[in-house]
Amino acid sequence: MATSPIQLAVHSRLLSYGSSESTKLVPAPPGNRGKIVCSVKKLELEEMNFSGIGRKNDQQVSGRFHQLKALSASGISLVPTVKRVPTYLFRTDIGGQVKVYVEKTNGKYKVLVEVLPVELSDAHAELVIVCGVFRSDASCFMPLDLNRCGADGKSSTIETPFVQGPSGKVTVELDFEASLAPCYISFYIKSQLVTDMESSEIRSHRNTNFVVPVGFSSGHPSPLGLSFLPDGSLNFALFSHSAKSVVLCLYDDTSAENPTLEIDLDPYVNRSGDIWHAALDCSLLFKTYGYRCKAATSGKRGELVLLDPYAKVIRSVISRQGGSEKCPKYLGELCQEPGYDWSGDVRPSLPMEKLIIYRLNVTQFTKDKSSKLPDDLAGTFSGISKKWHHFKDLGVNAMLLEPIFPFEERKGPYYPCHFFSPGNMYGRSALSVIKSVKDMVKKLHANGIEVFLEVVFTHTAQDAPLMHVDNTSYCIKGGDLNIQNALNCNYPIVQQMILDCLRHWVIEFRIDGFVFINASSLLRGFHGEILSRPPLVEAIAFDPILSNVKIIADNWNPVANDSKENLFPHWRRWAEINLRFCADIRDFLRGEGLLSNLATRLCGSGDIFSGGRGPAFSFNYISRNFGLTLVDLVSFSSSEVASELSWNCGEEGATTNTIVLERRLKQVRNFLFILFISLGVPVLNMGDECGQSSGGSPAYEARKSFDWNTLKTGFGIQTTQFISFLSNLRMRRSDLLQKSTFLKEENIRWHGIDQSPPKWDDPSSKFLAMTLKADAEVSQTPVSDIGGDLFVAFNSAGDSECVILPPPPTDMVWHRLVDTALPFPGFFDEKGTPVEDELVAYEMKSHSCLLFEAQRLAET
Repeated sequence: MATSPIQLAVHSRLLSYGSSESTKLVPAPPGNRGKIVCSVKKLELEEMNFSGIGRKNDQQVSGRFHQLKALSASGISLVPTVKRVPTYLFRTDIGGQVKVYVEKTNGKYKVLVEVLPVELSDAHAELVIVCGVFRSDASCFMPLDLNRCGADGKSSTIETPFVQGPSGKVTVELDFEASLAPCYISFYIKSQLVTDMESSEIRSHRNTNFVVPVGFSSGHPSPLGLSFLPDGSLNFALFSHSAKSVVLCLYDDTSAENPTLEIDLDPYVNRSGDIWHAALDCSLLFKTYGYRCKAATSGKRGELVLLDPYAKVIRSVISRQGGSEKCPKYLGELCQEPGYDWSGDVRPSLPMEKLIIYRLNVTQFTKDKSSKLPDDLAGTFSGISKKWHHFKDLGVNAMLLEPIFPFEERKGPYYPCHFFSPGNMYGRSALSVIKSVKDMVKKLHANGIEVFLEVVFTHTAQDAPLMHVDNTSYCIKGGDLNIQNALNCNYPIVQQMILDCLRHWVIEFRIDGFVFINASSLLRGFHGEILSRPPLVEAIAFDPILSNVKIIADNWNPVANDSKENLFPHWRRWAEINLRFCADIRDFLRGEGLLSNLATRLCGSGDIFSGGRGPAFSFNYISRNFGLTLVDLVSFSSSEVASELSWNCGEEGATTNTIVLERRLKQVRNFLFILFISLGVPVLNMGDECGQSSGGSPAYEARKSFDWNTLKTGFGIQTTQFISFLSNLRMRRSDLLQKSTFLKEENIRWHGIDQSPPKWDDPSSKFLAMTLKADAEVSQTPVSDIGGDLFVAFNSAGDSECVILPPPPTDMVWHRLVDTALPFPGFFDEKGTPVEDELVAYEMKSHSCLLFEAQRLAET
């Protein structure tokens, strides 16, 4: 069998099929290795039929450009063999078949082209293959020897005769150096009678050249993203319904502006349905990758190099400067996520009702110099690992991180650019950041602390790559969102992406729960309409991998900076950030609102969570990372912050008035006390324990980095100690304060002033008390820490009240555990101060809260 290594450049008529113009080819500069710069117009891959049966084009194109596009279009059928050698089967325009085998051996690619004997119309005909090679986004054919040209200075073609073997097969074998791959070989066959100088050309059944990939193959449509195949090749898979062409862009220099190599994916070889896919030899020394996705109306957006939405390891590259749209911001790295040693890691798997949560921003938590961490640790996940003892000091057993995905820097973390990887701003490299996240999770798990993530799946950053991959599928059109980057969450492919993302964080990072920001938008359909049974919400509720993680809906919308209450479908799995708890507690402590609203929140918000869930599904908060901080809630109440339901306690802003300062201090204690004494999950916000202020600004951008020095101030010391006391109290009295079910009617008794019934619907009534009765079986256990009944009173009036204590249970006496009106350190006591036997009345100061516990005489 004859073997003809390719040595000649490609003839210009092959470059511009259907045109007689000649073309001059110029080698690419070093920065663009593998890409040929030439004057020929760009050749794009025409849509071809994978099964070998032609189909009608989506749109008519002019004759010449139709022929140009057809150069790389052929009906191809991939047939795997025993040796896994890619085999391509073509139908010819004369009704026959041509087979092409591509195999890599000894560092070279061998391409065997076979014409079946029955395809020869005349036994005396001589067959010759005329071939050339192209790559680089199909912009031009790549000459294989730039130094060899014809006498007229034009590139000459490669013409190699077929050889008929003993078996009757007519074949030709071509050798390619591995350095030329990946590329396409394009060829047609000339048939010429030995006795006649005239020849005819054989092409595909659609009158196009035969096109075969060399150095890469069609790959697989699943899984999406980058994966590593058993044979050592890299598999790329990208969803895009709207893209008419997709170009795989490869970089071997991470600082380069333009790709080193571009491969125009053939829609008839590299597309299954709406998934574009290819497999590439991983021995090629490329470092990063991206895609160009060009739709019929994409314009300049089709020139952007886009990040793979499923990339697990990403690299930050040159930022777009001077309005340039060709410079990508992120690229996927061509590497596997490194393995991690999870040996010894045990998830805390805390029951929902046992949680005490601390919300923080990764960067702001340890970025300040007061953290006394090295610069390479400050503001990172490793910094959190170093400060885990702060959570234990507060009694916290769950940490909630603000979104850690890559985000648009101008708008903050609630405008994500990507979903499968932590942002690179938290460390030196993507791999080091990934490892530091896992180190942090393992460290916190070892200390009994769960890790939750806030996630945003309802919208992206304005320039997020996902929007340009397939805007028509990923975005919501219409409705009342009025934003261009709203994700179509309940569209099947978007739903699949979100589920894949959540599973990735649970499996690879061992995350214990997710808080879904702007959860009300998860209920929207394809056109922005509200769905009664949204597929995504239901799928998350019943996903087997997510079955043991906490899923929490938060209706705060960062785009509109507001929250919308709605009846959230839960399937007894979804918990919710309780917006009403925050509003009703703020109203009560500023002297407004009804006692009935306060009572409902204290008992676990049965108006929201009684439909099969219970109080443990209520995540309660007083302040959070948007709106006023805790200390600002009691310091500012101007018209500019009227929506915050705050009260300045007598003077606006900073003051030296002792009476006002004491009142503010009591109010801070009251907020924390009600948060922890209420049924549900308390959620603390970073900085509230040490009185950090945003100067009265509710804007998210006004939040400052955590100042660790403030923990040593008088306010910081007493507040952190009070939070620690309340955390221990909740755990010690879990029989009443950490219940998964609502209190029974016989376990609670309500009191007004002088033990009279409360005035539930009287807006002027500002006092409420309750007795929580311990179950007889629990109160008689030998555990000495468990006490008897609890008596709790709340007074938001400006005057003192005389509280009549109910009789304690038999053989017990009341102990005062909390009186927020007393000075530090006496306003709380772990063991409690016993009440004198003959005392039945207690003077309760204005704007204060009380807690009494019945304890046995033996303990006293």
